[in-house]
Amino acid sequence: MTYSLHHVHLICRDLEKMIRFFEEALGTKLVERRKFGTADGATLDLQGIDINLRVAREGEELRENLTPSSYGYDHIGLQVEDVQAAYDDISNRGYSFFMPPTEGAGSIIAFFKGPENITIELVQPLD
Repeated sequence: MTYSLHHVHLICRDLEKMIRFFEEALGTKLVERRKFGTADGATLDLQGIDINLRVAREGEELRENLTPSSYGYDHIGLQVEDVQAAYDDISNRGYSFFMPPTEGAGSIIAFFKGPENITIELVQPLD
């Protein structure tokens, strides 16, 4: 049995702001606006991977992640050809990095925050 990433699904407060972020910062394309059950949402395409976004369903109670780290979702890691170029581009679009490009074990990485405190990691593998 082999597995591969099919999609990422995020719940958000402000659907329009989240769509704009993924389009402007990461170059996704809006595939469709849709319902996820009773909740408004959208599907975006990120180089063949679906990013599903939705707002809370009626009566669904969501709570804020009040700690810097918790069990479960931590961040989304995206591979790029040139972390420094991506860092410059995303920074110029007004997004702030909390870790600038940093060389580690076999890669250069950088981290930044998107709307609603989501964390995105950029990874440039070193040959």
